[in-house]
This record gives sequence, structure tokens and C-alpha cells, in this order.
Amino acid sequence: MATPTKSANEVDLDIGGMTCASCAARVEKKLNRMPGVTATVNYATERAHVVLPEGLSVADAISTVEATGYTAAQPTDEITEGGSTEDTEVSDLRRRVTISAILTTPVVILAMVPPLQFDYWQWLSLTLAAPVVVWGALPFHRAAWVNLRHGAATMDTLVSMGVGAAFLWSLYALFFGGAGEPGMRMSFHLLPTQGGGSSEIYLEVAAAVTAFILLGRYFEARAKQRSSQALTALMSMGAKDVAVVRDGQEQRIPIDQLNVGDEFIVRPGEKVATDGQVIEGHSAVDMSLLTGEPVPVEVVAGDDVVGSGINTSGRLIVRATKIGADTQLSQIAAMVEQAQAQKAPVQRLADRVSAVFVPIVIVLAIITATGWVILDGSIAFAFTAAVAVLIIACPCALGLATPTALLVGTGRGAQLGIVIRGPEILESTRQITAIVLDKTGTLTEGRMTVVDTFASAPESPERVLELVAAVESASEHPIGQAIAAAVDTPIAVESFTSTQGQGVQGFVEGRALVAGRATWLTGQWSIAIPAEAMSWIDEQQGLGRTVISAGADGTFLGAIAVADAIKPESAPAVQQMKELGLDPIMVTGDNSTVARTVADQLGIEKVVAEVLPEDKIVAVSDLQAQGKRVAMVGDGVNDAAALAQADLGMAMGSGTDVAIEASDITLMRSDPRSIVDAIRLSRKTLATIKGNLFWAFAYNVAAIPLAMAGLLNPMIAGAAMAFSSVFVVTNSLRLKRFRSTA
Repeated sequence: MATPTKSANEVDLDIGGMTCASCAARVEKKLNRMPGVTATVNYATERAHVVLPEGLSVADAISTVEATGYTAAQPTDEITEGGSTEDTEVSDLRRRVTISAILTTPVVILAMVPPLQFDYWQWLSLTLAAPVVVWGALPFHRAAWVNLRHGAATMDTLVSMGVGAAFLWSLYALFFGGAGEPGMRMSFHLLPTQGGGSSEIYLEVAAAVTAFILLGRYFEARAKQRSSQALTALMSMGAKDVAVVRDGQEQRIPIDQLNVGDEFIVRPGEKVATDGQVIEGHSAVDMSLLTGEPVPVEVVAGDDVVGSGINTSGRLIVRATKIGADTQLSQIAAMVEQAQAQKAPVQRLADRVSAVFVPIVIVLAIITATGWVILDGSIAFAFTAAVAVLIIACPCALGLATPTALLVGTGRGAQLGIVIRGPEILESTRQITAIVLDKTGTLTEGRMTVVDTFASAPESPERVLELVAAVESASEHPIGQAIAAAVDTPIAVESFTSTQGQGVQGFVEGRALVAGRATWLTGQWSIAIPAEAMSWIDEQQGLGRTVISAGADGTFLGAIAVADAIKPESAPAVQQMKELGLDPIMVTGDNSTVARTVADQLGIEKVVAEVLPEDKIVAVSDLQAQGKRVAMVGDGVNDAAALAQADLGMAMGSGTDVAIEASDITLMRSDPRSIVDAIRLSRKTLATIKGNLFWAFAYNVAAIPLAMAGLLNPMIAGAAMAFSSVFVVTNSLRLKRFRSTA
């Protein structure tokens, strides 16, 4: 089912200060405790989607977030030029990582290589490690303190406790134990060693863990920034200014000053400023930035154009019909952003785990320390094992597993002209077993075109088409217009007359020409049609095509077959659907003969023809009653109800607004292979999410027992924890390499 559009009592809030998934879970829990409020908080996008009841304002929601220890503000619609909050975060982390790494490196080397340990080396290590622990780890300490004041614990609590404990123990050993003595030497072991005491220091652990986790946070921040680049690029595609015509004068104004009804000029190479209708000019508009369609679309007066398209040739004058948030570009960006801000069902399990995980880990660390003191009697060894538990257990990877994959997947989809409206759609695509395809506009071009021509000697097919197009050029019938459109410049016609339901007549180059039904030619005009021509006509009609017969000066001239042509990409698309395990079914309002002919050419075995719009719903419902999970693809108003009824609704972007609104996925390209791309991308994104969750869960399940058993050095634990998050984010970024089948 389609995701509902945002109503007046729904608001998005940018949340500041979150450092892990448990932070997001805590903010979400506090918001949902407000009477009548429904909220979801996404750690990766750092955004909350809040549904407020009557009587509660946005200010109330912001106050609740701030009382929880975080910041909240409504996002601005503007795309910032240059610096942004994300850029500032990345820059700050880069500075902390660089300085911490420079200071930490000699500390670790001195601790790991005993021959390098000179007299008082331990005091040099303290001098170098102190800034790392105090300033480098300040974001962790600050977040832990804020959460402590509110009676909460997050992953920052684990990091701050682990680093702080290692540093404080080292201070105790240096000032009150034997570690500060001249000539003190300390060997490095990959695993914690038993028997250590107050002469052991852990400065290298405190500094290295800080540096490793800062490095992991830096990679996370960069990856989040990269994963949202598709949406940022989409929003920045629009024109910044426009040449508008007012009071007969051309003037260039900022795009935000353009009004509906204004006429503006688009010169070759310029972007179309906003959605509108061409009122003068002829050109080809490149829409590949928005739809992924590589071939520019020819437009003339009366055609609609979409903002962000690039005018490739002629000069156009366009009347603005939509501006700002109403344009197609803005609506697509809004749908992508809304999808990224929501949560997939598989993410909620990770959120619940993260919310209770930190207190459990603290308890496990206490149990570990107590147990080793009782079993071994070594306080230093017990302390080391407890610190390793605290550090290794941080479930950052759990919080990043779903949102990073969703960010990259939906962003890549937007680049390919595939707009996925919600994360729950990913689950739907995995379960789909049957796909219902509307014929007209989805598998076919959606307009009548000339598909074949028969010529009676001595005329050529080209000459027959030219003469018939001349007389049909004055006709308003869709079939006549299709024939007229088949030639570049129709010959002039004189004394044109149309006979309703039969055909047209007129004088072309001095010849009396008639074109229409074969029975009209033979009965009304006594024009004999040769047996060979009748055989051709019968064959074309058997294929479901409409045939226009023509005569000139009482003699049969030829015939033209017109049909809604099948898109050349439809047959490969249907085959690819089958390879994905889908059962294609064509449902159409056309007659059975036409439907069966099209289906046979495409390799579709199941056809439901001559249906009304309400019958399409019945067709979808019948398949669902058979236990099938049904996807529906359509583009017209008559498809909207069936799109909503289906388990997965997919609308072609060239279709109506009603159909698009009722769908779950919008395909901006008219190529039916984009249907396959949408399903492949959705399944690939879902598989990536599940792979991330598996490795994140497996990492913590395997690592915590090792740390409790005293088999992990805290420094190694810190590196492993940091790079588990990096692995999850890097795995998600592989979705950026997804390629279309087109």
C-alpha cells in the first residue's frame, strides 16, 4: 500500500547530539510518551518524523527532545551552498582523528616495543596520551555526562567508561603504584596477562581505543554524507534563475520569484526553470537527470515540460504551471527524503536491542570484573577484561545496518528514476510472486502509430502513406492524426470532408482521395479491393490492428495499419521478470484479440481483457485470494484503485498524478525494464540490510564472551569495534554501484 502524504499535523525535526542508535531509540521513546504522539527517529539521517495530535504543537515536541538532552529544529527547505552541518561534523572529526593519531602512535609503539622503553618513558606516554583521552574523547565524555544527567546510558557511556577507567588506573599506577619508578619496563601482549598489578599502565589502551573509535566515527560521518549525496544532487538540479517575460520585456530573476502563469524563455543549453507548458518553439529536452531516459524528448507548442530538463536545441517559450514544492522535481525529492527518514520493519528489532543493550553490557562488565577477582585474585587482569567488555560491546554497527543501506539504496534509485516511497516497500518486493501489467502506456507506447503499409502497384508504400497523411491531416480523429504524424510535412488538402464513423475525403494534388473503412470504399465509392490487399487487411486485423484503406480517382491505392505499438523494451522486460521468479499477467480494457496478440508477442501467458477499472481491482483481489503476493504496474486514472489494492503498486512516471499517488514505487522512465530495475534494487537493498544486521549481531554475540573470558586486549577490542561499523557502512555503499538493465 502507498505511504500517505504528509498532513498538517506531521512534522520532521532535525535532531542534534545523537551519537549512536540507542540515542535515537531514547529520543523516539520520549516522543512517543507524549499523549497521542507517534514518532520515528532515524539515526543515520538524524531526523525525527513526528505525528502530532490536536492540542500539541511543534514547540512541544522540540521541548521534549531538548529535555531528553538533545537538540531539535525544523529543517529548512533550502539547499545550502558550501558548508553544511555534515561538513562541520566531518571536519571536526577529521581534526580530532589526525591529532589523536599523531599523539597516540608513539604511546602505542613504546608500550608494544620494550627495547624502546627508556627511563621515564611512562611519563612521556602520559604527556602524549592525556590530550587524547581528555580532548580527543571529549565527544564521548560529553555525551555520556548528558545522558547520565537524564538517567540514561548509551554507547558513548561504554566508550567513556572504558577509556576513563584505563586512564584513571594508569594515573593510580603512576602516582601511587610502582609504575612511576625510574627504569620501569612493561611488555606488550596480544592477550591480557594474568598476574599484573599496580605496576601496569594502560595509557596505550586509553589512547588507542579513543583514536580507533574516532576513526570509526569519522568514516561513519563521511559515509553518511556520501550516502545522502544523491538526494542533495537531485535537489540542486533545478535552475537558480530564469529569463521571464513581463510587460513584453525580458528580465532575469531568481527562481523563487517566478509565479504560476509567468512566461519564461529557455535557450539552448539552459535548464527548464520549472514545470510548464510550451507555448512557442520546437526543441528536444534532455530529461536524463530526472528520469534516467537517455534520449531527449521532442517538444512543440502545447507539450508539457518538467523543471530541470535541459533544452538541447531550439528556443522555447514556456508558461509556468507549477512552482516550488508543487513541481515534479520537488515532489520526487520529498518522497525520497520521506522514505529515507522512515524505518524498515527489520530496523525496529535492532532499535529495541540497542535500547536495552548498554545497561546489560555494564552489568556484564561488572560481573566480569567481579568474577576474575574471585577466580584469579588479580585486580589488574579483572580490570582489563572488564574494560574489553565495555569497549567491544558498543553496538554502533546495529544502529547503522539499516539506515545506511536505505539511504544509499533510495538515493541510487532516485538517480535511476526509481522513487521508492517507503522502507516497508523493500519487504514487499521480496514477497512478490505475481506482477499485473496494464497494457496501454506500460507495455505499449500508449498512442496510435503507423505500424505497416500496403501499396497497390504502381504506388510505393511511402507514396501511399504520403497521400493518405495529406487527407488525414485535416482530421481530428486519433487514427487520422497518427497517420498524419507519420510524415514530416503533409501535403495540402482541398475540399476536405469527414463522414462520421466511415472515413475522410478530399483533393490532394488534383486527385480525388478517399480513406476509411474497406466496406466504405467498396460500398460508397465502388472501389474494388484486390484479393491480395484483402488478405493483407484480414491479416492485420487478425493482429488486432486498425486498417485504413485508401483510393484515388476510383482506384484502390493501398492500406495503412495503425496500432498502439509495443515498446521495444517490453519483451526483454517480461523475460527478466520471469527470471526474477515473477508470474506476469496482462490486464487491459482492450478487446481480447488485441490483448492476446500483444501478450503472445511479449511471452505473457495469462491475459485478462475487456475489463473496466473496477474489474482490475477484482483481478488483483482474485490473485491475492489464490495466495499470491501481487505487484501492479499502471499509469492511468483507471489503474489507481488497483495500484492501491495490490501488495506493491508501481506507477509509470509518465502517467497521471492519481496513479502515482496510489503507488508505492514511481518509475520516472517509460521503459518497462525500469520495473525490473526497481524490484532488483529493492531486493538488493533489503539483502544488504539483512547482511549488515547479521554481521552486526554476529560480531557482538561472538566478541562479548571472548572479552569476558579475558581473551581480548582492550586496544584490539577498540579497533575491532570501530571497524565493525566501518564494515557495515562500506557494505551499504556498494549499492552505489547498482546498474540498470537498460
